[in-house]
Amino acid sequence: MSARILIVDDLEANRRLLEAKLTSEYYDVLMASRGEEAVQLAKREKPDLILMDVMMPGGIDGYEACRRIKTQPETRHIPVIILTTLDDRTEKLRGLQAGAEEFLTKPIDDVQLLARAKSLLALKVVTDELRAREANGMRLGVIGEEMRADPLDQHRVFSGTVLVVDDNASQIKRIQSALGVEHRVAILGSETDLGPPDLVVVSVTAKSFDGFRVIARMRSGEPTRHLPILAIVEPDDQKRALRALELGAHDIIVRPIDEDEIAARARTLMRRKRYIEALRARLDQGIELAITDQLTNLYNRRFLDTQLGPLVQRAQCGGEPVSVMAIDIDHFKRCNDTYGHDVGDAILREFAVRLASNVRPSDFACRLGGEEFVVLMPRTNGDIGCLAAERLRRNVCAAPFNAPGAPHPIEITVSIGVACTATADDTPEALLKRADEALYDAKRAGRNRVIGKATGGRAA
Repeated sequence: MSARILIVDDLEANRRLLEAKLTSEYYDVLMASRGEEAVQLAKREKPDLILMDVMMPGGIDGYEACRRIKTQPETRHIPVIILTTLDDRTEKLRGLQAGAEEFLTKPIDDVQLLARAKSLLALKVVTDELRAREANGMRLGVIGEEMRADPLDQHRVFSGTVLVVDDNASQIKRIQSALGVEHRVAILGSETDLGPPDLVVVSVTAKSFDGFRVIARMRSGEPTRHLPILAIVEPDDQKRALRALELGAHDIIVRPIDEDEIAARARTLMRRKRYIEALRARLDQGIELAITDQLTNLYNRRFLDTQLGPLVQRAQCGGEPVSVMAIDIDHFKRCNDTYGHDVGDAILREFAVRLASNVRPSDFACRLGGEEFVVLMPRTNGDIGCLAAERLRRNVCAAPFNAPGAPHPIEITVSIGVACTATADDTPEALLKRADEALYDAKRAGRNRVIGKATGGRAA
């Protein structure tokens, strides 16, 4: 997987060494020698990963540069790996608290660096795809500015549920002590049920089960495929640590577990999970808005067109018939002129409720605009379609509509035309036209009735 990686180090020899290692793996490399330069370059070039040295003379150090990158909306989603010669607990925590995803000690082990880079880049591919789809939705007007996903706020604490998969009692107790302050902690196999987890901590050093198999199964299972996994490994067992990353663990922590470190890593993983979830939720909401009429919450014409074509094509090939119900509220303009558009909108919303409650779950109720509606009925012949239309007509006229702003309940009726696929050369346009013709026949015949239209213009 190719990607653009920004190397930030004040020593040219270090930059050139890392550049050689990364270009040999077919990564594109950008370089900066100062923290301020790195912040600006990240904002301008949008790299896929940043390798940040800590000790840089003058200006800002690597921690502050990382912090600034993680607070800017344009760059906060870019993963950062802190590189330093300082291999102590305090420095590691400083890097994680600044927002870095990983902390590696110089001299950098090539295998470990490339494995961590690959893991972080794979996660960023998912984030970039969701961000691109969100941007397209905003450009098309499907997703509004107010619907944008929440940023990766480095100072916000996301409380969640952590599932611990371990058989070491003392280690479990340490994890509970570290994570229980911010999160709910459940132990696999215990009777405590705290609901679906937001993070899974898996020990690959366990004696009673295969931690690698747990990670692999979670990555292959649909319900757990997107869950972040933090793997617990031995400090000197690089091979098993790399294996955990290859199988899908998002992060690793070595034994003995440092409580502050595991809390910082869990916070980073949880924050990124919530960010991706927010992106997906906004996209789903945007898709729903794109196919939904905003006044009535019924489907719109765009959705009708996407569904009708394949259903008619299936019927042409010998599949089950498809019926269409074209509906018009009788004398709706008179209602608007008499009571005002607010009352008219209230009537449309109430009609949509009655319409939705009188069709099957497999049917698609759509508003074309104004007082015109269509119901798409898969696997339905014309006779059944007419019976469904008659049931709807009776429900509408059975009780007056109570519209806020109207001086009294308003009597409403509807005219309905029904058409069904009939021949092998039938088309969606022809089907809708026949249903529309049947609707106008119903209006000419006195309104408040159902007429079904067979092929050839003959009323059924």
